[in-house]
Amino acid sequence: MPISYPGGGVVAEHTVVREAVGVFDVTHLGKISVTGPGAAEFVNSCLSADLAKIGPGRAQYTLCCAEDGGVVDDLIAYLVGPDQVFCVPNAANASEVAHRLAAAAPPAVTVTDQHQEYAVLAVQGPRSAELLAAVGLGLGATVADIDYMAFTDAHHDGARVRVGRTGYTGERGYELLPSWEHAPDLWAALLAAAGPLGGRACGLGARDTLRTEMGYPLHGQDLSREITPLQGGLSWAIGWGKPAFWGRQALLAERERGPSRRLRGLRATGRGVPRPHMTVHSTTGAPVGQTTSGTFSPTLRTGIALALLDPAVTRGDRVEVDVRGRALPCEVITPPFVPSHVR
Repeated sequence: MPISYPGGGVVAEHTVVREAVGVFDVTHLGKISVTGPGAAEFVNSCLSADLAKIGPGRAQYTLCCAEDGGVVDDLIAYLVGPDQVFCVPNAANASEVAHRLAAAAPPAVTVTDQHQEYAVLAVQGPRSAELLAAVGLGLGATVADIDYMAFTDAHHDGARVRVGRTGYTGERGYELLPSWEHAPDLWAALLAAAGPLGGRACGLGARDTLRTEMGYPLHGQDLSREITPLQGGLSWAIGWGKPAFWGRQALLAERERGPSRRLRGLRATGRGVPRPHMTVHSTTGAPVGQTTSGTFSPTLRTGIALALLDPAVTRGDRVEVDVRGRALPCEVITPPFVPSHVR
């Protein structure tokens, strides 16, 4: 997946997602199938969110945590049924997530790495449902009507495609799971139909600016083995009432004492762009944290960042980011930086 496609550029690709529709080839994401009697119950005993709160045909954002509470990965779990869960983790962590699930699975449950059996194509933007209809995915399959964080199986040219109303851009959108063999034909059809709708292919650069505008964390930057869900603002993705999930005791203890730092949003009020790993100071010069993600926001036309800050720093406070020796004034906000349209 390129940073941007020829003839595009990060800002142009970002803008089409906000205003029309963008198509992303995110096949690098992992695909893990967990099957067998009690598969859903088993997954629920491992991952953080409470899978029992959704039914078949629904998807859930969840976390694979280590026993110390650090985040091994964040992922989407598709609940197919009580005996099947399909997980889509980040590419760099897919093998580790699969290994942890397989090592803990009871004899009747099978964990299968299906990375080279499925592709993942994301269609994101206000005209995304129109694009699916234009290639035939919206006809007779009620694809455009499925709820947020739900999925259904549709067909394109006779091939089955799983369609989930998910995504990581803050816009209404869909993630498609065609077979590996059918993916090139579907990709070509989507791009051919996207042009007349004002859309285009989009790369990693726009994916990063879009998710940062929404305050969505990126594993390895805003979440990691050293950054817990509570520090990353993801307490809502934890099923606190469940009797078991990986890292439960450590996270309960952290919740009781309060996290030592919290992920906040920073919006630049001066000229400059914050980047990851820059020190954040109070207006009196005291260090209060560090940026984890930072970019220029094409929507707001200013610099924005996510930062792990001292919990005493709250929304509305003023801070300064050390940008190569120059103090960049910023306002502390609660993300998202721009309105979300996912629902």
